[in-house]
Amino acid sequence: MIPRYTRAEMARIWSDENRFRTWLAVEVAATETLAEAGLVPKEAAKAIGERADFRVERIHEIEAEVRHDVIAFTTAVAEIVGPHARWFHYGLTSNDVVDTAQALLIREASSVIAQDLQLLADVLERRAWEFKDTPMVGRTHGIHAEPITFGFKIANWYSETQRNIARFHAAAEDMRVGKFSGAVGIFAHLTPELEGKICARLGLKAAAVSSQVIQRDRHAHYLATLAVIASTLDKVATEIRHLQRTEVGEAEEFFSEKQKGSSAMPHKRNPVTAEQISGLARVVRSNAQAGFENVALWHERDISHSSVERVILPDSTTLTDYLLAKTTNLVDTMFVYPERMQANLESTRGLIFSGQLLLDLVEHGVSREDAYRLVQGHAMRAWKQGLDFRQSVLADKEITDRVPRRQIEQAFDLQRQLKNVDKIFGRVFGKKRRRKETKRKGKRK
Repeated sequence: MIPRYTRAEMARIWSDENRFRTWLAVEVAATETLAEAGLVPKEAAKAIGERADFRVERIHEIEAEVRHDVIAFTTAVAEIVGPHARWFHYGLTSNDVVDTAQALLIREASSVIAQDLQLLADVLERRAWEFKDTPMVGRTHGIHAEPITFGFKIANWYSETQRNIARFHAAAEDMRVGKFSGAVGIFAHLTPELEGKICARLGLKAAAVSSQVIQRDRHAHYLATLAVIASTLDKVATEIRHLQRTEVGEAEEFFSEKQKGSSAMPHKRNPVTAEQISGLARVVRSNAQAGFENVALWHERDISHSSVERVILPDSTTLTDYLLAKTTNLVDTMFVYPERMQANLESTRGLIFSGQLLLDLVEHGVSREDAYRLVQGHAMRAWKQGLDFRQSVLADKEITDRVPRRQIEQAFDLQRQLKNVDKIFGRVFGKKRRRKETKRKGKRK
């Protein structure tokens, strides 16, 4: 069972307390680095490192007067540090601190999301192998197409999740940059070398070039990647919602004994979690659009992006964390009904094998156009009249005179259709996982 989701960690990361603590860590790292370079007295750096502190309430009090959050922060810290505070924030501009600290906050949030993604991948892998050989009908446009297995469907989700893991790692790494290049990015007061040292002290890379801010294409990429992840989760949830429909009934999200589906209809078992996932994924995607709008700022900086990011970065990371946990639990606990899958697979009385019969006719010298006409004619009659497609085909001498009966029988062989499932799983999960599964099956025997 996957642990129940708790928002405590993301709430802590994006709290005012942690945000200001991260600002303080950036300020102290800068002061210590500048002291080592002889630009700040060592006794001042020592005093700042030992005494620097704040109260969130005091910062808010000062900000209400000065209407500048960083000045309020530095003033509140200075009140505690004392005379040495004149060296606090030395040579820096506000966004040297704010943007660099934001990179650290995003690094914290990204660590949580990376763990979430791996948990989802683990559950998808387990359930894909569980249902690797469970046949069901594949659907295109919502209409029965050809046979697949339920494990194959989940393997597709797993493979997409692996791509999301790779994309997210790249986007998070792209955000792992700081800057101390000053008010317009030209290093009027510090140097690129000092910037590099301060960033290294914080576990960040220095942006190769910046204006007063780290350029927002990085943030847009990060938010867009979260939107892609949310879209994958929406895809999984939407599929489970479709499979849960009364007319389909092949899979269903977990429904407890005490759960209620409707205030008016006691029989209802609604896919509420899946619908919630699909709904909230829209918020993450819409936040990505705001991230794109933040890329174009006036000249070396304006603050049109700042207020937006105070909403979309905490919200998108928190929502992605939440949606990953919800989706992982959804997949982990969902009910699966193989008997209903088999019944639905057989419900069209062989129509799903029409594609192979078409190829068999072509193989025996019939033009594709004539072969299509022959097969479609039987398929449409079977569809409209509820006939057995297989028996209809076997009774047609125009077909049986061209294709041997044994080959026609093979066209309706389910295992023939599914013969490459093992190879697909080998490509998705690798040989190591396949050997492990084979060994596990051997022990069961």
